[in-house]
Amino acid sequence: MFINCKGRLTDLSEPKVMGILNCTPDSFFDGGKYRDETQLLQQAEKMLADGADFIDVGAYSSKPNAEFVTEDEELQRLVPVVELLLKHFPDALLSIDTFRAKVAEAAIQSGAAIINDIAAGLLDDAMLQTVGKYKVPYIMMHMRGTPQTMLKLTQYDDIIKEMLFYFSERIHAARSHGIDDIIIDPGFGFAKTLAQNYEVLNKTELFDITGLPLLAGVSRKSMIYKLLGTTPQEALNGTTVLNTIALTKGAKILRVHDVKEAVETVKIFKALNV
Repeated sequence: MFINCKGRLTDLSEPKVMGILNCTPDSFFDGGKYRDETQLLQQAEKMLADGADFIDVGAYSSKPNAEFVTEDEELQRLVPVVELLLKHFPDALLSIDTFRAKVAEAAIQSGAAIINDIAAGLLDDAMLQTVGKYKVPYIMMHMRGTPQTMLKLTQYDDIIKEMLFYFSERIHAARSHGIDDIIIDPGFGFAKTLAQNYEVLNKTELFDITGLPLLAGVSRKSMIYKLLGTTPQEALNGTTVLNTIALTKGAKILRVHDVKEAVETVKIFKALNV
């Protein structure tokens, strides 16, 4: 199970860790924390030193009811960060968290290796064509609506069945545009209630039917801190618990704010599965 990142084959038969680097003022956990060059570089250096295999860079918060950001503003936030990171860490594999084709293309041209799309191409008709053109790995997430509307779109007759149908259709569309390396993301917290998030996590192994590697993004999310009655800042322990469960269910990439703890989780999981 390999993906081709800028000519380098990355083996996903063993789980990998993706560190989150937000250059936004309003992300739910670290919004506004890494806004100048020194802070961005220090955090990226720390994540790489802690063992991150990828760094996921985002310039548009996708939290529920997130403020709308124009395409130009997203580009202005994102592209300089991609260029800055690769100037100092040329071997880093950067994933770009965007649903816009123009942003994805600019990031790839600046050296990004992966596109991470919360909308699986449904919010920009040009996204799949763009990713196929550049032959980069593509992470497609399950979501309904937009970050501004998704909380109202949580009605399902059978959530797993409907998600599998969604992925089947989106995978077919991606393949038709020449996208070879696809990773699926169940989209924890996106158009799902608290109970639905745990149902999806409990049945994550059912997504193996797609034959594709799966990314789990539960880091410090509301499915943890709302259940426990705490805050995102207090959700690291719960994140580690859910990451462990996700690994036992077949997750191949953990997308996290706290790289060191996730890398340790993977190491322990691998020791149990020698």
